[in-house]
This record gives sequence, C-alpha cells and structure tokens, in this order.
Amino acid sequence: MAHIVFYEKPGCGGNARQKALLRGARHTLETRDLLAWPWTAATLLDFLAPLPVAQWFNRAAPRVKSGEVVPEQLDAEAALALLLAEPLLIRRPLMQWGDSRLVGFDTQQVHDWVGLGPNAPAPTALEGCAAAPHAAGGCRAPSS
Repeated sequence: MAHIVFYEKPGCGGNARQKALLRGARHTLETRDLLAWPWTAATLLDFLAPLPVAQWFNRAAPRVKSGEVVPEQLDAEAALALLLAEPLLIRRPLMQWGDSRLVGFDTQQVHDWVGLGPNAPAPTALEGCAAAPHAAGGCRAPSS
C-alpha cells in the first residue's frame, strides 16, 4: 500500500472515481486542491517535465475545448506560464508517492505504478469530468 499525495479539483467527478479506485486498492490519500496550491515553475515541472508539452494540459478545460488554447502550439516556457496563471488548465490528477510522480490517470499506468488490486478496471484513461454538468460543458472552476 502506498501513501499518495493526490492533487485534484475539488468536486470533480472524475477525480472522485480515481480516488475511489486508489482507496479500493487500500492506498491512503492526502488530497490537495490543485487549483489553490501555491505552484512554482519548479514544483510543477517536477510532475510535467517528463511529458511532451501537449500532455501537460487538461483536455476538458473550457479554453482547451473551445480551441482558445491549443497545447500543441505552445513551447514549454509559454505552456508553463499559462498553467501557473490558470491551474484549471493543468492535466489532473497530479499524484506523488515518495519521489515518484504521475500525471493523469491511465489505469494501466497507475496499476504499474502503485497497483490497483485484483478488481482494477480494464486499461483505460479515467480522466476528464464524467458527471453532469461537467460532461456537457467541460470543467469549470468551483463556485466560490
């Protein structure tokens, strides 16, 4: 069993399903608000640097879905500045176990990383919002 620091968007149905899978595999979670966390370029790059820039982004974010932000057209410096200014654009969850970090929730990748137990779902990406109203219009910042 692992103790995982899990950066989420509070109220996100997708993150709730991901946490349930991890807890069902007997992992403990320390949840943190991805949108309110005091990110710096260095702390965010600790998660994102191994990935291509386009994979740093939450594809369900309204500005990405609308085409206003096109991750494939950004270099690392511009992308990082945008993500720091608008954390809703960060692909989630961000997860940390010890010194190891993971971005997103591909079930096979998570299973290989910490294990999801014998009842793990078939390999799939469990990202994005699944619950209404998120599914219809993409992820929105939580209400104040």
